[in-house]
Amino acid sequence: MKKFFGAILKILLIILITIIFIVITLVMTIKMICSGISESAKELFATTMLETGQMKFLATMFLSQEELQSLVNRNSVEAMNTEVNIDLINIKDTEKDKEFDKNGITIEEISGNTFFAKMLIINDPARIKLATTYPWKEYGVELEKLVNQNNAIAGINGGLYLSTGNKGGQPLGVVVANGEIQHNKPYGYAGLHLIGFDENNILRIESLEGKNENQIEELIKTEKIRDAVTFQEESSDANNHFVKLIVNGEERKVDGKGSGANPRTAIGQKADGTVLLLVTDGRGASGHLGATAADLIKIMKEYGAVNAANLDGGSSSSMYYNGKYEMSSVTFYYANSSWKLPTGFIVEKRD
Repeated sequence: MKKFFGAILKILLIILITIIFIVITLVMTIKMICSGISESAKELFATTMLETGQMKFLATMFLSQEELQSLVNRNSVEAMNTEVNIDLINIKDTEKDKEFDKNGITIEEISGNTFFAKMLIINDPARIKLATTYPWKEYGVELEKLVNQNNAIAGINGGLYLSTGNKGGQPLGVVVANGEIQHNKPYGYAGLHLIGFDENNILRIESLEGKNENQIEELIKTEKIRDAVTFQEESSDANNHFVKLIVNGEERKVDGKGSGANPRTAIGQKADGTVLLLVTDGRGASGHLGATAADLIKIMKEYGAVNAANLDGGSSSSMYYNGKYEMSSVTFYYANSSWKLPTGFIVEKRD
């Protein structure tokens, strides 16, 4: 028995020493990065950490607030107040499409220096709907359930929500599904934007800045918004959220890389109505940090987006298609699933 407990203690000691070694190595690596041995590495580290929900402290531990703000300012998106011109989108006759599979979808892989991504290209924007767990409960559901419970073929995660503890049942901001306002609480979220489709199947990116519930309700009614979520143009600690990527074919201007590198989810639309759904990896998945704002803009431009917007990213980023996860949560435990979500953009099955 003594030998048994002695062996257990030795194993535990080895594990403890290994953990201590890893921590020390991590701290030394971060200190070396923040020392300025590589200015670009320091910028990428700081801006990336500031965009995470739980790891911001790593940036503030090694860099002063003045340094952090300076780094953020050198890697930020410039203001973009351009409004979507719906006349630039002319929905095509999807019956004549030849380049899509039987589901009316093409999926493509994209590789960058710090990320891997997949793009779902959907020929008919009328098939893009918002699936929700309304009426809201404490817990949301995984993306595959949002897709399958709505008899859909594909989906990506949607807008802002309360992600603490991976409960995922409470959306934040505004939610519209099939023309019905299911959530309308805009207060406390700076730079809130409505992202989704109107009744004419055109992707809309509408600023809600300064609007109250009644004004938002009127906007949704007047613009005939059918399915939409919200995301933030900025956050209070370090301008590290952004929404607009391309509007009316105009690329958003960025300073540096525009942001840190993280998992991302984005949505876009081409001039003929074709919809682009993009999800990237990051935060260590396959050794990748993730995509920056500049990366998203470049990809959407290359794929012909007239309008494109950033959605909720980070650990929430996920893509499900034809019975499997094409892109899943970056955390090990959810490597073949997604975080629990209250909303997701889905692609209805073809008739």
